[in-house]
Amino acid sequence: MFQDTRKKMQGHLDHLHEEYGKLQTGRASAAMIDGVMVDNFGAKTPLKGVASISIPESNQIMIQPWNKDQLPSVEKAIVEANLGLNPQNDGIAIRITIPPLTEERRKDLVKTVHRLAEDARVSIRQDRQDAHNKIKQLKKDGDITEDDVKRLEKDLQDIVDEFNEHIEASAKKKEEDVMKV
Repeated sequence: MFQDTRKKMQGHLDHLHEEYGKLQTGRASAAMIDGVMVDNFGAKTPLKGVASISIPESNQIMIQPWNKDQLPSVEKAIVEANLGLNPQNDGIAIRITIPPLTEERRKDLVKTVHRLAEDARVSIRQDRQDAHNKIKQLKKDGDITEDDVKRLEKDLQDIVDEFNEHIEASAKKKEEDVMKV
């Protein structure tokens, strides 16, 4: 009965992991520039659609456009994306060096980690409420008994608890990553 609810909750968890991947933690990650859109001869194209992205060092991202004429467009798109990154064009590729995080920036990132986790928990609660309303409707329609309602509510809460544990574990792991010097 809870397949749709479980699927929605998994979507929220996946979204949380995507958002965590975009956070700048002092280590280079291709996910940091996933949302960058490049002007590709008049059409906006995702960066990974016009260039190869690699991580040659733990604090560096290298972007090699398949067409060298795209270098200025890629560089401009990264700057305009307002990610706080400083691209350097060497004529062949664009290199982005990720600066080490300051203590203040780390604390801000931890707050962001907690905010994203709380947003995910709120979404899980909304999904629980939707499922709970379906259970009430089934009871009202006479399709299930009071015992079924109690059993379904317990099953639903078990699912919610499972996803909240995943969220908590993800937040804790990301916080440790952020605070690691």
